[in-house]
Amino acid sequence: MYSRIRTMVALAVVATAVVGGTVTFPAAATAASTAPLPRAALHSATPGQVFAGGLYRQPDSQPAQAAAALSAAGRTTEAAAARTIAQQPIAIWLGEWYTGDALDRVIARNLAAAEKTGTTPVFVTYAVPNRDCGGYSAGGLSPSRYAAWNRRIAADLQGHRAVVIVEPDSLAHLSTCTAERARRPGLIAAAVRVYAAAGVPTYLDGGNEDWNPAELQATYLREAGVAQARGFFTNVANFYGVDGERAYAERLSAMTGGARYVVDVSRNGRGWLGTWCNPTGAGLGGKPHVAAGTTRLDALLWVKTPGASDGTCNGGPAAGTWFPSYAVAMVANRKR
Repeated sequence: MYSRIRTMVALAVVATAVVGGTVTFPAAATAASTAPLPRAALHSATPGQVFAGGLYRQPDSQPAQAAAALSAAGRTTEAAAARTIAQQPIAIWLGEWYTGDALDRVIARNLAAAEKTGTTPVFVTYAVPNRDCGGYSAGGLSPSRYAAWNRRIAADLQGHRAVVIVEPDSLAHLSTCTAERARRPGLIAAAVRVYAAAGVPTYLDGGNEDWNPAELQATYLREAGVAQARGFFTNVANFYGVDGERAYAERLSAMTGGARYVVDVSRNGRGWLGTWCNPTGAGLGGKPHVAAGTTRLDALLWVKTPGASDGTCNGGPAAGTWFPSYAVAMVANRKR
């Protein structure tokens, strides 16, 4: 069964406001801890240099807002689960719901907060043309708007410490979304060049251990410009265990010139459960953290937001909508 991303589109704009009060931050970090990574070091830097200061935790994330709303409604068990999820650093998703000044503001707000805490924010771009190939998370920008959108993000990030996860599912889908086979790798490669020129480390879509053969996925990655990226990611929004994903990723790295990689562990606490869509029994994975750098692994991240529905399956609401009972179950089933 293929992994597919089910990240919030209609409700993502809610993240521009904080629910339940004013956000406060620790004292400012030193300038050295938030300095951007030199462009020449995109490939040679250690994981600790790429993710300097550790991973940024967004104070007004979707689970943080859900916790506030559920608490106000007296739904204490569901609020507690959302609060538990909100305590971990989770990637910040950018799609076509953020354009123009709104895009600038959400990036600037999170960069400023990350710099005050001396941590590194992880952003996810999710607006490639014909996104999800008509599935639950269908959408995306036109090719010309997509190019301009990426240039704007790169300009906003230039001079700041940040990491970008580029378009989950975009490349792995090409084995079945054949209509995009000729166009999409070039669109991704153009985006990677823009981010590289701005000194921003990027990771491209590496699928997962049970999607495409590593040889095929490596072809997609090379065509999409992985040589100019920091590397690739695996397991985004899926449930495969760390050991299998690392073994797969090491094979993929060897086929892509030693590219570095990150793995999404947000919901893999109980491993693969037979479906990608709100599987019964799923649990939170291990806490996200930066790797020591002894292999090609850079970090174990929470890219997918745990508690956000995969779609209208197994009792779930629309893709990306907060799914309170599922969040409770994932906390109960979390990796110990």
